[in-house]
Amino acid sequence: MGSMSRNPSIAYLVLAAATAGVGVEAIFVPPAKPGAEAAIAVTLTPEADGIVVNEKPGPRLSLDPTQPVLVDRQPPRAAGSNAADPSQAKYLDPQVPVRFPVTIAPGAPRGTHVVRGTLTFFYCSKAEGWCKKGTSEIAVSVPVQ
Repeated sequence: MGSMSRNPSIAYLVLAAATAGVGVEAIFVPPAKPGAEAAIAVTLTPEADGIVVNEKPGPRLSLDPTQPVLVDRQPPRAAGSNAADPSQAKYLDPQVPVRFPVTIAPGAPRGTHVVRGTLTFFYCSKAEGWCKKGTSEIAVSVPVQ
């Protein structure tokens, strides 16, 4: 389902979805060492020729507020317009996952948990000259030790 390498010792749940020509794949990337930051890595893959995903405004992940496992560590969104202008846009490399920093919540229960969220992004058709807002539900498996 993508080219992200996976550590065989960690269980992953990958949810792939498509929103109007953009495939979405998300995985949990555990911290490299205890106390370090973890991430949810999302790959956005255009599924049609001429479709691209905007760098700005960048994709944004909203975690389910009822889940007790992860703490969102994304910096606040910069003030400004959410409108995307196809003539001024820069685009994400579909080969490079977008990383959303998270940490394991203090007191998170041990075990493997499914954490859900909603990804919001803008995508454009270079050939047709339009941009739209896309959303996709994601779910990742998070092991807590």
